[in-house]
Amino acid sequence: MSTGNQPTDVTTVGQLAQLVAGHKIDGDRLMVAIAGPPGAGKSTTADSLAETLNQRQPGCAAVVAMDGYHFDDAVLGERGHRARKGAPHTFDVAGLAHMLGRLRANDEDEIAVPVFDRSIEIARAGARIIPRSVTHVLIEGNYLLLNQAPWDELASLFDVTVYIDVPEAEIHRRLIRRWAGLSKADATAKLEENDLPNARLVHGSSSRPDVVLRQV
Repeated sequence: MSTGNQPTDVTTVGQLAQLVAGHKIDGDRLMVAIAGPPGAGKSTTADSLAETLNQRQPGCAAVVAMDGYHFDDAVLGERGHRARKGAPHTFDVAGLAHMLGRLRANDEDEIAVPVFDRSIEIARAGARIIPRSVTHVLIEGNYLLLNQAPWDELASLFDVTVYIDVPEAEIHRRLIRRWAGLSKADATAKLEENDLPNARLVHGSSSRPDVVLRQV
């Protein structure tokens, strides 16, 4: 999709939808990875992209979120990783890879995928159904393009990769709003000890995407 090694720059979801819709599908299904740091708006972008594609061709697009593969709090607690929930090592990457392989193969009438419920901080198994008729699977998550093991093994499962580029100052403001219901001390801890380090890792260690969605 990009020219040479340079990503294609876009600034709106409409432009992104035009690129994705125009991409040749090799087989039954196009796998689109949408990555970016915490607070970049990946879920909003993926949902908006799916809505735009479905307006053109009803039922063609569906969203799968990496966050459905969070390890449960009980597992994170046992491992001493609860405070770093959301960091790369707090996800079942192998489980995600297996599911993406199933989705890419598209050999089943329907596939149930987990969805992370932010209201209870728990992934709900089988909470979304992806039927065989879906031709565009939009996978969103922080680390989909991370060039570190085991995340780098996901690269072969994607046909199109998108990175949402948001200035760190704006990421900072969005994350502060995300934790507005917590005490100042707890919000600061989540921001400074987890979210911002994760954001900097994503920004500095993600592979070159096909498309960059630039936001200000």
